Amino acid sequence: MVNRVILNETSYFGWGAREVLVDELKKRNFKHPLVVTDNTLLEVGVADKVLSLLERFAIPYELFSEVKPNPTISNVKKGLKVCHKYHCDSIIAVGGGSVIDTAKAIGIVTTNPEFKDITSLVGTADTKNKSLPIIALPTTAGTAAEVTINYVITDEEALLKMVCVDPNDIPVLSIIDSELMYGMPEATTAATGLDALTHAMEGYITKGAWEMSDMFHLKAMALIYQNLEKAVHRDKEALEQMALAQYVAGMGFSNVGLGIVHSMAHQLGALYDTPHGVANALLLPYILEWNGEACPERFKAMGEAFGLNMNGITDQEVVSRVVEAVRDLAIRLQIPQHIHEIGGKEEDIPVLAEKALVDPCTGGNPREVSLADLEELFRKAF
Repeated sequence: MVNRVILNETSYFGWGAREVLVDELKKRNFKHPLVVTDNTLLEVGVADKVLSLLERFAIPYELFSEVKPNPTISNVKKGLKVCHKYHCDSIIAVGGGSVIDTAKAIGIVTTNPEFKDITSLVGTADTKNKSLPIIALPTTAGTAAEVTINYVITDEEALLKMVCVDPNDIPVLSIIDSELMYGMPEATTAATGLDALTHAMEGYITKGAWEMSDMFHLKAMALIYQNLEKAVHRDKEALEQMALAQYVAGMGFSNVGLGIVHSMAHQLGALYDTPHGVANALLLPYILEWNGEACPERFKAMGEAFGLNMNGITDQEVVSRVVEAVRDLAIRLQIPQHIHEIGGKEEDIPVLAEKALVDPCTGGNPREVSLADLEELFRKAF
């Protein structure tokens, strides 16, 4: 079997790491970037930590800040107009996964205009050219979009989250500055941190998992389980560890895929505009419990990564111990535990299940899944 690994070119880590941005722009001869962010980050002053650097060194830039929490096709098209109008030669993405995903779509279509309808990017689009160069500065410790070949855009007309997988979209430079994450609301830090945990756990049990991805995922799980609660309460060192952990998880799952936690979460985001981290965190314990039958030996290793005692217990007890650890963590972090709590409707379950079945993440699930299985799981979580 041949295994492929794709990682980004260069990354910087650490409190205040954004200070390298200007030197990197000059070294790469980027003269007129498009800065992609969202209005909330502008309002709370997080984006300004980057914009002020550009202004201090007189680097001209254009600003696009209309990114939604679940970015849409119309979001991308508006950003493209700004990028084209001002002939931007690069993109600086300052934000969470939604912002970086939007930047990826803008960058890909700029250099591959035959995909300007956006909908044709779904799945593994056959793009020929690398994206307009992207520099990613994540403001949440969760999605790892700065190191992955994936992005997700919502088709607002079809009420569908389009999962796009394209090696041409990976940022050329990532700056993981935990200071940019420090001012995030506790709820955001909790949900995005559990999103990172979902990446690590799903990536570890996916069909494509192998030695190198295992190394990333087990380390990420250990770091997240040890540090997430402290990071939520603004512990600086724990937040730096979370920033690293989510990146490490991204190096893994980007290369081996995910499973039905993501397939199902995508549908909650598309239909109810549920934040992606919340949807994943809500569903994770239910799906782990169901998948445990397929790979209990992997659950033993996950429990050990958490620091749990996994000796002398049955396979069923192994799975239960891991599931309860994850559920208890989510409850302590005040994550909703049922779909009805986020505005879901029971009558929507058949449609949610149908769309989850054909989601690109479904094929990587360790246990074969049917439409009936997905309906049952949605009902259990409801």
